[in-house]
Amino acid sequence: MNDNFDLQTYLTNGAEQIVKDAVRATLRNPRESAFMAKYALASAAGARRRRVLEGEGVHVPTYLICSITSRCNLHCAGCYSRCAEATQDAPPVAQLTDAEWAGIFDQAEDLGVGFILLAGGEPLLRRGVIEAASKRPDIIFPIFTNGTYMDEAYFDLFDRCRNLVPVMSLEGGRERTDARRGAGVYDRLLKNMEALDRRGAIFGASVTVTTENLDEAVSAGYIDDLAARGCKAVFYIEYVPVDGSTRGLAFGDAERDRLREAIDRLRARRDDVLFIAFPGDEKDSGGCLAAGRGFFHINSHGGAEPCPFSPYSDINVREATLRDAIASPLFTALQSGGLLLDDHIGGCVLHEKRVQVAALLDS
Repeated sequence: MNDNFDLQTYLTNGAEQIVKDAVRATLRNPRESAFMAKYALASAAGARRRRVLEGEGVHVPTYLICSITSRCNLHCAGCYSRCAEATQDAPPVAQLTDAEWAGIFDQAEDLGVGFILLAGGEPLLRRGVIEAASKRPDIIFPIFTNGTYMDEAYFDLFDRCRNLVPVMSLEGGRERTDARRGAGVYDRLLKNMEALDRRGAIFGASVTVTTENLDEAVSAGYIDDLAARGCKAVFYIEYVPVDGSTRGLAFGDAERDRLREAIDRLRARRDDVLFIAFPGDEKDSGGCLAAGRGFFHINSHGGAEPCPFSPYSDINVREATLRDAIASPLFTALQSGGLLLDDHIGGCVLHEKRVQVAALLDS
């Protein structure tokens, strides 16, 4: 790692580049580009707040991930969340209320957080939380959804509130998507894209990339098809193996290099689509960005966790502020230790090192 590496500058520049790319990707849509131009001002103000807090010894991450429900209607093959029992069919118990999530969004805005990724379970089951997010136009909320709960009321909400960006989960084309997510899901997502595109609303796609679908997911034909349907953002999420039997689907260094090279080609080829990889090239960011370095995760019950794939927590935002959570003993130990810098297979170093992470809670 470069000894002169400045994480705060790296993340701030990265966030600003995302906004610039989004503005460029929406230039053909006057409403969307007008919103993004206004948001760019809010993003710059948020970056200034983060720099002030950094000077006070408080490192505020640019991004926050919120799993707003543990409930989901699908049973996707190889789902990490179900394997970890973070997602279930039973009615949720003791989860954060709509008002509590609204309070978290307010705290995040005060701290200068610019992006809050909403996940689940299936986040569109929490309509009240989505509506609370819509009232905070200075934060962009990518909503990672399986898309099966979109209806006319949601389409209208996404049309009115451009800070809400539905990101629908695909595995590639129809065959791969339906094989993992269930028959008919792919066609349902195409209908959603048509409805959103008619309204000129920005939306994205999320592809869990594995050793099996990488070539299809980054192919020019696949991206051209998504773009023709109105898709303005593609998120590539590295697969995290749920057990030893699926380890062969997880990326190694060779696949990460191929993904990075493919994204470079796609960015050069299509300036009307935003491409984001998660976790991306950790070497360029000085290691994994979890545990508050670049982001952290709040689960549906309020536990502040390093990331969705590392479900360990020593603080709950029901009893503590977001600022307290950022400086939790677990996050502090992870940031000061070497785990975030370790080599790993698959999309999450902390999942692979989960025994060591759990041990920190007992130390």
